[in-house]
Amino acid sequence: DWQLVESGGGSVQPGGSLRLSCVAPIYFFCMGWFRQAPGKEREGVATLSAGGGKIYYADSIKDRFTISRVNSKNTVYLQMNSLKPEDTAMYYCAAGNYLACGGDPGNYDSWGQGTQVTVSS
Repeated sequence: DWQLVESGGGSVQPGGSLRLSCVAPIYFFCMGWFRQAPGKEREGVATLSAGGGKIYYADSIKDRFTISRVNSKNTVYLQMNSLKPEDTAMYYCAAGNYLACGGDPGNYDSWGQGTQVTVSS
């Protein structure tokens, strides 16, 4: 397993935007973002394969969040717009080489420490 490094979390008012970044030490076929709110299970937010052929978005964030990656930098981003209080959670970067990618945490074996996103007025 490899350690991923996230950045970009913070506090924002409802309707605001944040951009998360994650750097991996090596290439991974699948990279993406998961989140976990207090008392809830970790859930997939958005994931993306290296060639862009496999992309996953949770229904709750579709049309508000956009995932992208720069393969040459082993970096994945999550642009979060129109943030809502229910988006408040610890956001984790994940990476793996299972061809399925998707929103199942079991498909990823390298994780970051997490970055907190808080949406509150």
